[in-house]
Amino acid sequence: MGVEKLLVLFLVLISIRYSEQLQSSQVQTLLRIQHLLNYPTALSSWSNETDFCKIEPSSTVTVVCYDENITQLHIIGRKGTSPLPRKFSIRSFLNALAKLPSLKVLRLVSLGLWGPLPDKLSRLSALEILDLSSNYFHSGIPEAVSSLTDLQTLVLDGNRLTGGIPDGLGSLSVLAVLSLKSNSLDGPLPDTLHDLNNLRVLSLSKNNFSGDVPDLSSLQNLQVLELEDNSFGPKFPQTGSKIESIALRNNKFTANIPEKVQSYYQLEHFDISSNNFMGPFPPSLLSLSSITYLNVAGNKLTGMLFEDNPCNTALDFVDLSGNLLTGSLPNCLLSSSRNRIVHFSNNCLATGDGTQHPFSFCRNEALAVGVLPQHQRQKHASKVILALIICGSITGGVILVCLTILIVKSFLAKKASAQNTPPRFISEDASSSYTSKLFTDPRYITQAMKLGALSLPSYRIFSLEELEAATNNFDTTTFMGEIPNGQMYRGQMRDGSYITIRCQIMKRSNTRQNFMHHIELISKLRHQHLVSALGHCFQFYSDDSSVSRIFLVFEYVPNGTLRRWISDKHARRKLTWTQRIAAATGVAKGLQFLHNGIIPGLFSNNLKITDILLDQTLVAKISSYNLPILSENVGKV
Repeated sequence: MGVEKLLVLFLVLISIRYSEQLQSSQVQTLLRIQHLLNYPTALSSWSNETDFCKIEPSSTVTVVCYDENITQLHIIGRKGTSPLPRKFSIRSFLNALAKLPSLKVLRLVSLGLWGPLPDKLSRLSALEILDLSSNYFHSGIPEAVSSLTDLQTLVLDGNRLTGGIPDGLGSLSVLAVLSLKSNSLDGPLPDTLHDLNNLRVLSLSKNNFSGDVPDLSSLQNLQVLELEDNSFGPKFPQTGSKIESIALRNNKFTANIPEKVQSYYQLEHFDISSNNFMGPFPPSLLSLSSITYLNVAGNKLTGMLFEDNPCNTALDFVDLSGNLLTGSLPNCLLSSSRNRIVHFSNNCLATGDGTQHPFSFCRNEALAVGVLPQHQRQKHASKVILALIICGSITGGVILVCLTILIVKSFLAKKASAQNTPPRFISEDASSSYTSKLFTDPRYITQAMKLGALSLPSYRIFSLEELEAATNNFDTTTFMGEIPNGQMYRGQMRDGSYITIRCQIMKRSNTRQNFMHHIELISKLRHQHLVSALGHCFQFYSDDSSVSRIFLVFEYVPNGTLRRWISDKHARRKLTWTQRIAAATGVAKGLQFLHNGIIPGLFSNNLKITDILLDQTLVAKISSYNLPILSENVGKV
């Protein structure tokens, strides 16, 4: 017990030793930046006596230090700030920034910066997040941006940039967020975009882009596609099946809605309004398992709706107005059980409220654009119905009613059959999501902030088949022990390396989004003195796509806990005092990283000596970060 107290005392001393003291040259650089920005109010407290590393972070200014260097600089001005005076030089400003060689995150928002983006951006070679939004930059995006090989987030929203997207951006292999909204960029998109395999967000709204969108179906991590207010078209963009948000409003799309869209079970936001989409509207979009927002207004979509068409209970907004839809509005859209917003005017629906065109209007419009009002799979029924309408006979009305009854009965029979089928599980390599928070919330941890030279593979998504193969189908011989609401296993990959797998069972009602904040955080905690995460895998129920199990994959640390190595009862060789001091120093560095190497820091570490493991070279690694995976959503084992 005395040794443990000595270790705790040493950790305190080490932590004090590692407190940050900024280099004087970098202090002068910050004061130079203050001068070049014309002494904005947010920086009024800066002076030679300011301890920049201890400035309390705020919504307008944040400075982060690590190892006597500035690693993050966030300065946020007032929205609508006027351009800086004519004497301002963007080249001089970048020369000053280049004197911060360890700068990983740079956010300069609404500061009145102006001028062309210079090639000197390449001198900020360590950047991972660059946000220069809401300024007055003009001219094109320089090719020099392509040399920032560690760049993960590029946000240039709300400037006056012109020209196209440089082909070289496709070489940024770790780029996850590309946001260029509200500029004057034009031309077609470069085909090299499909090389951005880690891209999660592509936001190009409010520009002058045109032409077809390149094939993005190979980007399996893409979750947000925002292309509103451009001139894209005519083909519907091709994306991977894990897309969560598609916004195509106000473009020049004229094609059909691809059948593949009906299989996008993670799709939450779907807006294709104010285009010229033609062909049948798939009613199944109303019941997609994750859909909450659906807007198809202002197109030429045809088809018949029925009162018993189902809807997702989470659907909050639906706009079907301004199309060529017939039939009856689904009862689920009329339900007052939730505050759902529904618009459906200017169709040919049987609503009886005076907001609809006569049936003949939609029939004639559909024929004029060369599409039939019914789905191709009901081609024969469509011809019969159309003929009966033209004849206007009573017999036709009777046949139409009969056909409707048969179709509804067939639908209900299939639905009942599906409900009697026992649920099966599907495994989905869900991406460690990027939601749009990654570029609107700079506190997300980035890859280079690990600040440790790691010989680890990149964080990735594992398939369930890989994990089963590594553990021989989770054989009992690979079982390492119980954890809260789950089990832990040791696995061996095909290349011979070992991994640790934490399997946790979840309550049925939770979707992937409930856990992605924690997955995002864990994926970035990679340091020489942490047991680092290697990847994850989600398993879903097939009937409602809620998460059934989460597999977290970590590096395998073979030499047990530090407690065992310093215990008198330990049968193996004892650690020397030099090794014990090295272990304590390593733990202090790991804590330093958790506290100050990331934003926001992790401080609630209930660290015990049993949470410290030793690897094959006796390097100490912290194995517990106190990061619950939403414990209220964890099911019982």
